[in-house]
Order: sequence, then structure tokens, then C-alpha cells
Amino acid sequence: MAPPAGPLIDIEAISGIAGSISIAAWVVVFSPQIIENFRRSSADGLSLQFVIIWLLGDVFNILGAIAQGVLPTMLILAIYYTIADIVLLGQSFYYKGFTWKDTAPSTNLKSASNGHSTTTTTAVAAAPTERTSLLADHFAERERRGSGWSHLSPAVPILPEQPAAPLPTPTRLQSFLWNSVAVLMVCAAGILGWFLSRRYAGQQPTPVGGVPELDLWGQIFGWLCAVLYLGSRLPQMLLNFHRKSTEGVSVLFFLFACLGNATYTLSIFAYDPVCRERQCQPGEAGRIYGRYLLVNASWLAGSLGTLFLDLGIFAQFFIYGENNSIGDRDTVVDDIENNAEDEDWDQRPLLERAGSGLA
Repeated sequence: MAPPAGPLIDIEAISGIAGSISIAAWVVVFSPQIIENFRRSSADGLSLQFVIIWLLGDVFNILGAIAQGVLPTMLILAIYYTIADIVLLGQSFYYKGFTWKDTAPSTNLKSASNGHSTTTTTAVAAAPTERTSLLADHFAERERRGSGWSHLSPAVPILPEQPAAPLPTPTRLQSFLWNSVAVLMVCAAGILGWFLSRRYAGQQPTPVGGVPELDLWGQIFGWLCAVLYLGSRLPQMLLNFHRKSTEGVSVLFFLFACLGNATYTLSIFAYDPVCRERQCQPGEAGRIYGRYLLVNASWLAGSLGTLFLDLGIFAQFFIYGENNSIGDRDTVVDDIENNAEDEDWDQRPLLERAGSGLA
């Protein structure tokens, strides 16, 4: 007689692999956005209210993890999230100043002829009056662009300044391939970490069966954490909507967040109830599993809710993707136009100009 077949799916292995991938994703989740802010020397694309609410959610996550008595790994990760939030918030304050509001850009008037924007304030300021000098704006513009007063010397010609070449914008295919490789590397790191931990940690003691216990303060902090996590995405979505752009926001930031939430949710659902006796009584496994889900309901709600809201942010990446590089293109166009105006000036030294009477 053949021995009884074991379970076709190892629930414990699925939970362990998903949890390990979730840890790997959450460890690197903040790095792309921090690097993006540093590369652009700006944090205008990131909502300050988003970071602040997320930080409060992580604080309540720590309190709930301590009160509910979750795994030490979850507590360590919650502390790590809080530290990373503080770093991201400090970076935002450094580039934006100490403010609590998200500033949307001023409304621009789109030119129908060339497609780039010109503000009304610029048009008003450019109009000369009887009280303004004709060359004041030109000299002020040259001072802003770093030109010194040495250009007033008759021996130094005024040479047009070459515009800085913008960084090449990657195509959607290149971005997709790069993001896919990054996600696969994080998944591979999580699987490798689970394999090594299972191989070298030795046999773990069999968990004690029974119905998980609910802690009042743990549940209160857990649900506060879930509400804050859900509310944190709304300011970022509103800022993207007002700016009509996702420029300055790293797509990998939200990709890793989605990966971490999805695998974290899977690790919670993949739970094999352990009964008090070797043989479960009828309906005992179902009661234990239901109680287990009730204990972790706040963490499930926070992870699943933010996962669906992040899909909305991904939709904004696709909707506003064509507008992300407009600002850089407009800057280059303005520099080219300014250089074209400079070329109208006679760039020869004073002694070589015709009609000066000095040639």
C-alpha cells in the first residue's frame, strides 16, 4: 500500500518566500526616490504631505507591532521605515524649505505657435517704460546666466553661450526593461535570502497551536496605521493632477512599494493553521485561520488598500508621461532663442566695427 501523499503546495514555503521578497522590496523602496531627488537637486515632484502622513503611519506601525507582539523582523522593518521616512522628509525640507504645503506651479499660457509656455508675468515685465533702461533686462539676464561685466570691454567680443544639452530621455521600452530588471533582482534577492535562512538557521521548533489572541491597543494602532497609509497616497495623486506631470517622482519607488505590499499580503494569507492536538477537530482549522485573519485585518487593509491606490498613481505615470520632459525642452528652447537674439548684436571688438571711425 502506498504511503499517503503529502500536500501538493508547501504553504509555509510560500509564506516564507513571499515574506522574504517583501522584506527585500521594503529595504530598497526609498532608495530610488532619494536618488532621484539628489540627481535633480529638487523634491518638487514629491508631496510633502504624502511623506508626513506616511511617517505617521510608520510610527503607529511600530506601536502596533510592539503591542500585538508580531515577529521581530516586522518590528525591525517598521523602525527602518521610520528612519528612511525621516531621511526623505529631511531631503524635502532641504530642497523646498520648511513648509507643510505642496506648491503647485503657476498657470502658464500655452503658445499655439511653438507649443511651449510663456507666463503673463514675463510678458508684463518685458514691456519697457519711460522709467526703465533699454539694456537693463539684457544685462540682468546675462548676470543671471553667469556672465560677468567683462563683456563690456571693447577688446572682448560677446560670444553666445551654448545651451546645456539635456540628458537623453529613455524610451518607454528602455524604462520598462530597466524597471523589470530591478524588480527581478529584488525578487531574486528575497528568494535567496529565504533559501539561506532556511538552510543555515536549522530546524525551527514547531509552533504552538491555538487561536491567536487580539490585543486592544495593538488593533487600535494597527487600524490607525492602515488609515494613514491609505490617506498618504491622496496628496501625491492630487499634486500630480494639479501639475499634470509625474516629473520628479521615481516609478521604482512605487513599483517596490507595490511589490512589497503584494508579497506581504500573500505571506499573511499563506498561513497553515496549527491545531492544539495532532489531529484537528472538525472546523477547528477554519476557526483558527479566521481568527488569524482577524488579528491581521488592519495590516491586510493597509497593504491591499495602498496597493490599489498605487495603481492609480501608475495610471498617472502613463497619462502624464509625455509631459514629464516638457520643462526641460522648454528650458533648452528658451536658451536657444536667447542665443539667437544675442547673435543679432555685433560681436566684433569695438575697433573693428564698421562706421565707428576707429577702423
